[in-house]
Order: sequence, then C-alpha cells, then structure tokens
Amino acid sequence: MNLSVRLKKPEKPLSCTKETSLKKEDFAKLYRFLKITRMFDEITVRLKRQAKITGGVFSSLGQEATAVGTCYALEERDFIAPLIRDIGACFVKGILPREIFASYLGRATSPNRGTDLQFHFADLKKGFIGPISHLGDMVSVMAGVLLASKMRREDRVAIAYVGEGATSTGAFHEGINFAAVQKLPLIVVVENNGYAYSTPTHKQCAAKHFVDKAVGYGILGLQVDGNDVVACYETAKKAVEYARSGNGSVLIEAITYRRKGHAEHDNQSYVPPGEIEWWAEHNDPIKRFELFLTEENIFSKEELLQIEKDVAEYLEEELTIAESAPSPEPITAAYDVFDNSIVPPAFKKKFLES
Repeated sequence: MNLSVRLKKPEKPLSCTKETSLKKEDFAKLYRFLKITRMFDEITVRLKRQAKITGGVFSSLGQEATAVGTCYALEERDFIAPLIRDIGACFVKGILPREIFASYLGRATSPNRGTDLQFHFADLKKGFIGPISHLGDMVSVMAGVLLASKMRREDRVAIAYVGEGATSTGAFHEGINFAAVQKLPLIVVVENNGYAYSTPTHKQCAAKHFVDKAVGYGILGLQVDGNDVVACYETAKKAVEYARSGNGSVLIEAITYRRKGHAEHDNQSYVPPGEIEWWAEHNDPIKRFELFLTEENIFSKEELLQIEKDVAEYLEEELTIAESAPSPEPITAAYDVFDNSIVPPAFKKKFLES
C-alpha cells in the first residue's frame, strides 16, 4: 500500500472491525485513551505557540489507534518501548499526563528532572522504557529485557514500536534477528505512516509490504489497519497470545498515516497537495471509532461528548499540576551522568567542601 498516493473516496464512511472480544467497559477505556492522546497533543501545540516549550513538539495526530489499540492488548507485567508518536501507549501503561507535561515544560517534577522533552524517561514498575533518538535501537533493548526475563523464568511480553523507516537500519535487523533466534516473546510494531521523516516509503524501501520482512527472520508476520483501534487490539492480542505461548517473536505492520510533520516545526512541504486533508476527512481513527460506537448502540453521541468533556477537564488539571511545579536546581543537571558514589578525596576537598 503506497501511502504517498491519495486513495479513492470510500463508498461509505469507514468504521471499525465489528467482530471483537472487547466489552463495553473496554470500549469506554479505549475511547478515553484515544481522546486523551489527541487532546494532549492539542495542548502541547498550544504551549509551543505560547513559547512555554522551547524544544520540539511531536504529534500523534492520525496515528492514535495504533499505539492505543496494540498496547491495550498487553498485561501489567509486560513492557513497551514507544516512539515519539506512541504517546497513547504511554497513557495505556499508566504514565500520567502531568509527568509528560512536566518534561515538556522542564519542571523538576518530571521523571527526567527536566533534562529532556516529552517521554524520554523510564518507569520500570509500569513496564515503560522511553524512546531514544537512535531509531531501531529499542528493538535490541526490548530483546535484552526479554532475554533477562527468560533467564529469570518470568512470563513477560514486550512491544517495540518502530516507524517503517527504522526497518532500513542495521539496529532493527540485528535486534529482531537476535529476538527471532532466541525465540523471545517480542512484538515489533512497524507503523507504516507513509514517510520516514520527509522521505516517502517507496524511496527508502523496495518491499511492497513491510509485513513480508517477517519471513526473512522466520517469525510470524501480521498486517493490520492501523486506524482501526479494534482491529489493532485484536491483532495485538493474537500476537501476544502467540508470543507468550513460547512461539517466538511477531512483526506487525500497521497501515496508518501521519497528519503532522516530524515535529511541530516541520511544515510538510514534501507532502502532495490534498493528501493530509483526504486522511483527515476519510480515515481519521477517532471518527471511525465514534461511528462504530454509535452504529452498534454501544454509546450515544451525548455519552461520547461527556467523555470528551471529562477528558478535557482532566488534562487541564494535569497541566495545572505540571505548570505549578518548580524548575529544577541547576546542579541536578549533573545527576546520573557519572557514578559519584566514590569521590576522590582531593576532588571532594577542592570542589565539594569549598
């Protein structure tokens, strides 16, 4: 599927997969996570334009269903390594918006003490390891987590999220090949959103489908409509059950679309005219889920509006908590950079006791 080419208008509005094991309470949670993800993005864009954020702002607009749906199939004991556009998976894993707000705002209360943006931190108790800029490397990191779990006889599955551009890196190949050989329960979600930064998919990879790459590693390959949150959940559930049963790793290709640039500063001049508008009108993951929920009489439009209102109030409360936090003390920028547990006496006397 070449996402750089505009698709034909669907004959009828797109909905979501109707065959599912999800219950009403699950639908409510999924919808809430989707709305938190999108509305959180809207707030961070606002903060950026108010000059309250000095670094980059990265949006998940158009890709929310992939992260939320796949992560929802995991259990509390499982791990994730998300990308910058997988903030929805962070929320599913229990990371609070105030923590990420605080990171964006450079507050002392952020898990990284304001030393980095967005969710570049870790919370091992929640099974969360934040991304680094070296795309593809987190596949190896998750393989390491699972190898340690295997040696400890722990029953744990992990998801490493990558963009389709990262599949062209050596780090991706080495990591997934190692996981395949060791039969580790690793699920690699390849988010095919059409662009590796500004490079269209067909200019960086000759493979027709990224799911086909699974064959070369001898692992299970699955493809899913990444804008169908129910399908993402069901596909990930199948992958989790397969991996947890000792069958080895899984590669999932999620077909989706990035409606914002790499970051807020990216004007997307490389995108063909009308392409972004087409996806916004005809294949928005939240609109599709809303249509599904109302068509199946799971929730009324009024009930969905109430959830949206509750999410808006919740996020503003979380932002207030983050904004009211103090800035970090300058000395804390040096914390956790070196092992300072053993300080040479001469250094201690000259610098620390002066």
